[in-house]
Amino acid sequence: MATRLQRDYVEIPIHEAPLRGTAPGPRRPPRPPGAVSFVKQLTSKVSFKEGMKTAGRTVAKMTRMQSSAQMGLKGLRFLDKTSNGKDGWKAVDKRFEEMAVNGRLMKESFGKCIGMNDSKEFAGELFVALARRRNLEPADGITKDELQEFWGEMTDQNFDSRLRIFFDMCDKNGDGKLTEDEVKEVIILSASANKLAKLKDHAATYAALIMEELDPDDLGYIEIWQLETLLRGMVTAQGSEKTIKRTNSLARTMIPKRYRSPVSRFLTRTFDFILENWKRIYLLSLWLTLNFCLFGWKFEQYRKRAAFEVMGYCVCVAKGAAEVLKLNMALILIPVCRNTLTRLRSTGLSKVIPFDDNINFHKVIAVTIAIATFIHTISHVTCDFPRLITCPHDKFISLLGSNFHNKQPTYPSLLASAPGVTGILMIIIMAFSFTLATHKFRRSVVKLRPPLHHLAGFNAFWYAHHLLVLVYVLLVVHGYFIFLTKQWYKKTTWMYLAIPVLFYACERLIRKFRENNYRVSIIKAAIYPGNVLSLYMKKPPSFKYKSGMYLFVKCPDVSPFEWHPFSITSAPGDDYLSVHIRTLGDWTTELRNLFGKACVAQVKSKKATLTRLETTVVADNDIDQMRFPKVLIDGPYGAPAQNYKKYDILLLIGLGIGATPFISILKDLLNNIKSNKEAQGMHNQNNQGEINNIIKNNGPDRAYFYWVTREQGSFEWFKGVMNDVAESDQDNVIEMHNYLTSVYEEGDARSALIAMVQSLQHAKNGVDIVSGSRIRTHFARPNWRKVFTDLSNAHKNSRIGVFYCGSETLTKPLRELSKEFSHTTTTRFHFHKENF
Repeated sequence: MATRLQRDYVEIPIHEAPLRGTAPGPRRPPRPPGAVSFVKQLTSKVSFKEGMKTAGRTVAKMTRMQSSAQMGLKGLRFLDKTSNGKDGWKAVDKRFEEMAVNGRLMKESFGKCIGMNDSKEFAGELFVALARRRNLEPADGITKDELQEFWGEMTDQNFDSRLRIFFDMCDKNGDGKLTEDEVKEVIILSASANKLAKLKDHAATYAALIMEELDPDDLGYIEIWQLETLLRGMVTAQGSEKTIKRTNSLARTMIPKRYRSPVSRFLTRTFDFILENWKRIYLLSLWLTLNFCLFGWKFEQYRKRAAFEVMGYCVCVAKGAAEVLKLNMALILIPVCRNTLTRLRSTGLSKVIPFDDNINFHKVIAVTIAIATFIHTISHVTCDFPRLITCPHDKFISLLGSNFHNKQPTYPSLLASAPGVTGILMIIIMAFSFTLATHKFRRSVVKLRPPLHHLAGFNAFWYAHHLLVLVYVLLVVHGYFIFLTKQWYKKTTWMYLAIPVLFYACERLIRKFRENNYRVSIIKAAIYPGNVLSLYMKKPPSFKYKSGMYLFVKCPDVSPFEWHPFSITSAPGDDYLSVHIRTLGDWTTELRNLFGKACVAQVKSKKATLTRLETTVVADNDIDQMRFPKVLIDGPYGAPAQNYKKYDILLLIGLGIGATPFISILKDLLNNIKSNKEAQGMHNQNNQGEINNIIKNNGPDRAYFYWVTREQGSFEWFKGVMNDVAESDQDNVIEMHNYLTSVYEEGDARSALIAMVQSLQHAKNGVDIVSGSRIRTHFARPNWRKVFTDLSNAHKNSRIGVFYCGSETLTKPLRELSKEFSHTTTTRFHFHKENF
């Protein structure tokens, strides 16, 4: 690693290198003898007439295999599946009436009218192609009858018709031949529709690639049958998908006996729910029991005291709620003692305590505190105070006079007392802190006008939460000066809080100690497309962690107080620490700007370009180190993914920057693969059994990684890891699947040419045109049901750990699929999630 970082370098994407066999002139050199065309590889199963050879400009026709091609090329769709439904034309007809001018629909409105609003340029070219076939002038628009004819062609189930439309779109001059310039124009159009700026910049290179493959005799054009040949070879998956869908439909009709009647179905689902959530259920039950017992004990205690004669059940309710409040003010600190929880995760307690739910439990306790505070306050100010004030003087003095210095209070005097003032201040601070901790404020969903906009965001949440230190001080004062209890040992507030507060204070002291001892220096900083900053640091000798853990980062140049958590992306065996930070808020934006100034590449706007910005800076001495801002770390801390080794198979799912915790796992698995190969090379065949046991104990047998992102530039973040997996994992232990959601799904006409170029380029040099790595990119979103079906069929009787990191969008569907396939197959899926 050290030698690799000795000098500055600039990476040139592989797709920028000139293609083999291309020349700057209009003519390409002939294909070398013996070179095998990728088209021939793709179409090896397609039958041609024996006389199909090029002689001048005469080309024999191709005999079409209807059974395979007709089924496969049904995927060449011009409309989304939702737009192309039974009521598709009704919606188009309605939009025509809204958009038509003098009974004619203009080209500019065509895309929106047919449901292709997000691909206006593509829809415009489609409009021109369809109009040209009918000798219509596109500038004059079309009538409703002509639109219905267009719609009929676009939704035609005959693949010949749709293939002809697609070819006509490419063939701008209508001569039945596609030149390289026309192919280039369509690539640019498709790249724009699919938000692939990098591919758009290299359209000329990829157009030359297509011409090289489809025009081996260098005629300068290709015809429709050659385009069909390539498309036929590419489309092979849809038939198998339909078979899977039929199998799934049949499986759903075979309902198990325990799900047939409503009663048995309810009992079975209840049992399954308890079985899956028993740790949460018993812990919450224990906590609820403790709360009810304390409330009941305090309620009964005050029902037997003199205050009950004056204030009745109101004082019992208020004091019961106060006892619940004190308990939960103590408990709420436990789930955020991260150092302790990290250590406990690796013990046997993890089998009975759901440590992954610590923040959820923290939130539940916070809600309970809010409810108890409300009940306690309302009981006092609306019931107890009025009864104290209106109580007959003689009765008050005889029963409660000693508690109030033999002076009956007034309402203002009660509010102005020590318990009254501290209570009001606590309510104000807690209401402020709890409000800023809600999802809408913490995630900046709420948009406030300046200067109130500073109240939304993580920074406001972080600072407001630290105001709760005052609440604990006020709570102790409040409990010490209460009116109805005089003996110090009966004032129990400090007793509840002493140990948890001391425990939490020790946690903060440990962080301060580590801040001074975990000295890290920046080895390398990189700014990637998608506003991602990666930091590579020297690993402190005492910093021990597991893959899947996270650490906290502080940059005093940004803020001297704020710590922010980030997943560790380096493997435990690496000699460096790395984190990848997505720019989402004020703190991360300022951090990126600081490192952007330190690097040669300057970040001038919030929207990064698709050009990779990376500069390696040597940090061997103090002079070089001054180029980077100072960074402090604290950790490591436990996360759900750290226990991945206890499963037979892994299913890792990352959404955008949610891939970060799994990159560390993949690196760790890759390091194990490399070390296993070294171990096998060092031992002879006699010790093969021992070696196999060592390999088995290293972790899961297989890992499936699904990375779903909407930005092409995201693949730059971990391109090195993907290439390393492709080159080193010869046994296919790690299976990687990249999905780009900004591209229309495979089979859509808007992405057909992109898929074509992708297949040619990957077959030629093993590099994917979208990600720039050796891992092929899929378009649109994964079919998660198919993923779970394939895994359950491939790994029967196995325990599969499903780890998801990303937004809450996918949490519920993946959890439900894990439950469903665990109940209906012999494979057990265990779901874990981290949301950001």
